[in-house]
Amino acid sequence: MKLLFCSFFVGLGVISAAAQETGFAKFAAATVHPLATDAATAAYARGGNAVDAAIAAALTLGVVDGHNSGIGGGCFIVIRAADGTLTAIDGREMAPAKAHRDMYLKEGKVDDEASKTGALASGIPGALRAYDLALKKHGQLTLADLLRPAADLAEKGFPIDAVYARKLAATAKKLRLFPASAAIFLKADGTPLKEGDLLVQKDLAQTYRAVADHGLTWFYGGEFAQQTATWMAENGGIISAADFANYRALEREPIRSTYRGYELVCMPPPSSGGVHVAQILNVLEHFPLRHFRASSRIHVVTEAMKLAFADRAHWLGDPDFASVPKGLVDKTYAAELAKKIDLDHVTAVPAHNTPPRWEGDIFGKHTTHLSTADAKGNWVALNQTINTAFGSKVVVPGTGVLLNDEMDDFAVQPGVPNAFKLIGAEANAIAPGKRPLSSMSPTLVFKDGQPLLTVGAAGGPTIITQTLLLISHVIDDGQGPNAALAEPRFHHQWNPDTLKIETQFGAGTLRRVQALGHTLDETSAFGACQAVMWDAERKLLVPAHDPRIPGKASGL
Repeated sequence: MKLLFCSFFVGLGVISAAAQETGFAKFAAATVHPLATDAATAAYARGGNAVDAAIAAALTLGVVDGHNSGIGGGCFIVIRAADGTLTAIDGREMAPAKAHRDMYLKEGKVDDEASKTGALASGIPGALRAYDLALKKHGQLTLADLLRPAADLAEKGFPIDAVYARKLAATAKKLRLFPASAAIFLKADGTPLKEGDLLVQKDLAQTYRAVADHGLTWFYGGEFAQQTATWMAENGGIISAADFANYRALEREPIRSTYRGYELVCMPPPSSGGVHVAQILNVLEHFPLRHFRASSRIHVVTEAMKLAFADRAHWLGDPDFASVPKGLVDKTYAAELAKKIDLDHVTAVPAHNTPPRWEGDIFGKHTTHLSTADAKGNWVALNQTINTAFGSKVVVPGTGVLLNDEMDDFAVQPGVPNAFKLIGAEANAIAPGKRPLSSMSPTLVFKDGQPLLTVGAAGGPTIITQTLLLISHVIDDGQGPNAALAEPRFHHQWNPDTLKIETQFGAGTLRRVQALGHTLDETSAFGACQAVMWDAERKLLVPAHDPRIPGKASGL
């Protein structure tokens, strides 16, 4: 095999230092919606820190970006506190006690729509428990402090943007199936709200205030849980009030890895994101990426993605139920995988590989991302989701809460693709109380022991690849976060065997990549990534939001 070098990374934009991007001295935040970024800033200004700001943004996104996330879903949070403490909080949804591996089989065939829409699609939401745990460990404000401003916004209403309107139009047919959902998101004649229309969510406002007034027990086992259980019993669901009462957010040991002298702190399983961001970067350390021409760099990174996603399909699941090998992020294993990459042509990856010590050394038992940081040293990467657009499409009557469809993130049957065409094995099979595998990849990057970058993304399995591409552009190319987010991106998840790639790369590069043996799935844009980076030279926090979508990066 031969190496193809160029003196610079051809066709991928001008390398920009963070010093050329707007920074803030005290605090910075980046989210997918201006109102959420404003909520984060307001929380900080009221005496909060980056943790409080992140939770304020998350709760606000549940109002203004509810098709992606909300308190009817779950989240992962990675925190570096001002005292240097690292915390990884698992607020992932949990399968109900009556769930079982064959619950979507009907007459021997998989009913894959039942895991996406309706009463059987939802896991037990974990977001509120996770928010509360994060605030109690590292915040300055209370959950009630942050719920009330979001409730006011839900009651007052806001004009929906183009993204919300597009998602609503695409989902309207399914939302019509559920009267409580239709009453909120559709007009009286059944047509969806359009861009600029005011979305008012009075029931959601009331729910937020009830949690603020009565505490989490109102939601987990109290009135909300009872209302949900009643609706489920009447509509063929299996969730009970006891399922809510039994839910706990968990603290897990974060994954620690390195890349070219930088340290990564990532979310562990049931996130597959942290494992595979680290694994892919471990493989890429064996290649001088910044000196490759564009097509060669795309090829090498794609081959590393394929190897990691093949491992994901076999090994990854909830570590409380499945043995997930720590060897997946082992440097020696990465070196073995790197040797499998042919720089001149695509290499077939027929199945997973086997990491070292796989039998004994294991991890202890549609989406949005936001990043916040403050000058005192609190850094937060928070991913939250209800899975596909508008989750299960079910709003529990009288509550305004959209329930997730995270049961589809299990392998509904081993080998059967989910909504994102991902397949899983026994490690991610359905079981009572189990948490489904996720691609969410909240990540913190450090240099010389000090926080440098908080990053994560939205977009199903592309979350993993968006996150690692941004990290590579910052570390390999010396770019600031806004310049890195403007770079075209690509994604391969092993199955299906196609390379999703943005046309911004240009026709010449796309032809060269295709000539290496890749089957291209060309697209104008995909994903949504957010970041905050520390500019040591200016001593400023530099926030960045993805230019592909509406959003806001700001600070104080």
